[in-house]
Amino acid sequence: MDRDKLDELLDRAQGFIASGDFDKQEIIYKRKIVEDLRTARVAVFEGRDDWPRLVKRGLANNLPGWRATVAIRHWVDSQPEDARMALQEFWAEGDILPEKRIRDFVAKVPAHDNWGGARAIGTRLRVVSVLLMALPEGYPPFKITQFNSAYQRLGHDGPPDDPGEGALYRHALDFVDQIVDRAKDRNLERPRDRIEGQSLVWWSWWDRPNGNGPNGKDTRIPTTLDELARQLLLKPEDCLEEIDWLLEDKRQVIFQGPPGTGKTYVARKLATYLAGDPKRVTLVQFHPSYAYEDFVQGFRPRQEGDGVGFRLTNGPLIRLANKARVEADRARDANEEPAKFFLVIDEINRGNLAKVFGELYFLLEYRDEDGEDNEMRLQYSDQEFSLPKNLYIIGTMNTADRSIALVDLALRRRFHFVEFHPEKEPIQGLLKRYLDEKGIQDMDWIVGVVEDANKQLPDQREAAIGPTYFMKEDLDEEMADRIWKRNVIPYVEEQLHGAPDRLAEIERLWSKATDKDEPQDSDTDAVEQSDTGGATPDR
Repeated sequence: MDRDKLDELLDRAQGFIASGDFDKQEIIYKRKIVEDLRTARVAVFEGRDDWPRLVKRGLANNLPGWRATVAIRHWVDSQPEDARMALQEFWAEGDILPEKRIRDFVAKVPAHDNWGGARAIGTRLRVVSVLLMALPEGYPPFKITQFNSAYQRLGHDGPPDDPGEGALYRHALDFVDQIVDRAKDRNLERPRDRIEGQSLVWWSWWDRPNGNGPNGKDTRIPTTLDELARQLLLKPEDCLEEIDWLLEDKRQVIFQGPPGTGKTYVARKLATYLAGDPKRVTLVQFHPSYAYEDFVQGFRPRQEGDGVGFRLTNGPLIRLANKARVEADRARDANEEPAKFFLVIDEINRGNLAKVFGELYFLLEYRDEDGEDNEMRLQYSDQEFSLPKNLYIIGTMNTADRSIALVDLALRRRFHFVEFHPEKEPIQGLLKRYLDEKGIQDMDWIVGVVEDANKQLPDQREAAIGPTYFMKEDLDEEMADRIWKRNVIPYVEEQLHGAPDRLAEIERLWSKATDKDEPQDSDTDAVEQSDTGGATPDR
């Protein structure tokens, strides 16, 4: 290893470490994973009924990668006793070399599509290295891309040709030990152990001297799905794990619910997290005039000299699919897991889906599996086309929009559907959590008003008032009043067209909650409270 380059890395890292961002971005969540895995290890040796859930919880983060994790989860579910015995041997106490633990464990995992053959060494080692973190020796996680980059940057010899998982991990372990030992030789406080040394390797791969993005802006994305759920204030915190599973199952999901429930916001945040880079996320919005030629491929007008001609132009779907396929080919050649690409389709039910998707109805169900049988000939270019496995689609659907009837059963069968509704998880209680998180004082009464109003809408499931109307950074009573009058009430009027009395009842909910001087013991109030289904919300 080049000593000067290593010292330069350690010197650069000290400011990042001293700022506290090193712990926040790299260490704290890894210590939590270690804690979870050690809890799972105890349950495995004790033979407790909850050991499968605890093992899967320990792997429910971005460290092991989804592909090999699917194989482990399937093994735990389908052959629990075999998996438990293998984990007992893998996690056994004693002076057992990590490479032996890895070799023996990998050999016991049954064949699975996501476990891979000889070319998937890095994928398998990534998840097995995370399981090693349960041991008291403090073994670090491994990801082949980051370590190969660090070897090159620090002038360190790469691993031997065609190494097994054990040899590949031993090489990485020795590399991390050299980093930690050099820090000790220089009397630096950090990194002080292998997990911190690995975290420095990961940080060096960013190539961001201050740990931040351009202009000092923190571009960090959450490190686990649970952390992302907490940032988005979604409950339960494992709700995004289920959506991730649904995406891996069919490669496409649709978030459906009333307006103002955060469907598009969550879709973009989740896509960015899973893709690992916002550049691998494309957003499109469907509308009644949106066509196959806009979405897939078609002839578009262009200026040609003094006249106008037409040029065959790829739409966002083909452009993103081509990028995803290039990445998949590169990753396959490098024995790596390919990066994911996401197409977020907002208001998917506002387009004429049969016309927009065309032959994609077939391709959405049968993804590219390196075979011509899963290709379709495009209408305009007459070329064979398929959807790569690392391209995912998240659609959003407004259930209050009457065009929902246009979503036919053929399309529904190709998507998983996730409901975003104010009275159901993960959205239930979101407004209250937001007000508490932002420290917005004395505004909890809005929650009660919205809940009572939703009870009086004709179809609560499809036309409820979403919480995000009021999720504003500088929310106060004046702003809330404008939102109610200028956003919420016009929306409610559309739902209650021809029912002015019911609209007046909903309008009274707000006036009662904001009128300090209204008498609380009058007969009128008693009638109104009975009609609205609850007492006046506290301010």
